[in-house]
Amino acid sequence: MSDSFFADMEIPAPDYNLEVGSGSQGYQTARMLEGIETICLKEKPDLLIIYGDTNSTLAAALVGAKLGIKTAHVEACLRSFNRSMPEEINRIVADHTSDILLCPTQTAMENAKAEGLLNKSFLVGDIMTDTVRFGLEKARRKSIILNTLNLPNPFYLLTLHRPYNVDDPVSLKRILDGLDSLGTQVVFPVHPRTRQVISTHLQSTWQNILMIEPQSYLDFIMLHANCEAMITDSGGIQKEAYLLGKPCVTLRTETEWVETVHAGWNLLLPPESADFPAAILDFQPPKTHPELYGSDVAMRMGEILLSQ
Repeated sequence: MSDSFFADMEIPAPDYNLEVGSGSQGYQTARMLEGIETICLKEKPDLLIIYGDTNSTLAAALVGAKLGIKTAHVEACLRSFNRSMPEEINRIVADHTSDILLCPTQTAMENAKAEGLLNKSFLVGDIMTDTVRFGLEKARRKSIILNTLNLPNPFYLLTLHRPYNVDDPVSLKRILDGLDSLGTQVVFPVHPRTRQVISTHLQSTWQNILMIEPQSYLDFIMLHANCEAMITDSGGIQKEAYLLGKPCVTLRTETEWVETVHAGWNLLLPPESADFPAAILDFQPPKTHPELYGSDVAMRMGEILLSQ
């Protein structure tokens, strides 16, 4: 999938690939620490730029701090306030060890202030505003996924990857049974690990759920731009839904993108709640759609990094 993403977004091929693969949190982070440190010692960068909240973000932040390399964290100071999520720990460590914090929202700036990080924080907007605009324009020219799948109108788009939603067969069945009962086609690009849970523990008898392979970025964004609503437990997908003007139902109790909830475009709906799945049918966002994530964000980031 990474090769497809580089091609779709016209990003030059990476000079290095750590080839860590899957594994436990400790295994992945340890391998990444070793690999990133080796590269930094060889290349001697003036600045290390890290993004998001993944294990590689955490590893790179620690390498930068220990080697004394100035580090900038993109998508900084987001908080779900749920420390059972590995991503939350990664964000906190990255923010407190980085030298420059590039914050996407005013909420993130408020988090920075609360944690004593305001003196190194900059409100720049979210880089996804640039990538979504670029990706959607290209997808409209290149993608044939809508014709290939021949989908009805309307359809929901579903993504699931949180362990508490997909690793437990009982939880996963509750979600899929509930969504199937809505009577509207649900398109579900399924991660191989989740597909294994389904094939091993569940009967695939859902009438309204179309399980497909994971999609390239261009095909996925085309599906997203044409769905009735997004149903997800992802962080970034919530933001993409907002930028595309799509209602989003988030199958979690909390979100790091609280401003999408406050704007009325994102509904937090835990699958174990009494309102699931009926609340999906009733959810209607307001007519107002304020700009939350800025514009020309990459240019703004570049200006700040060059000035430091």
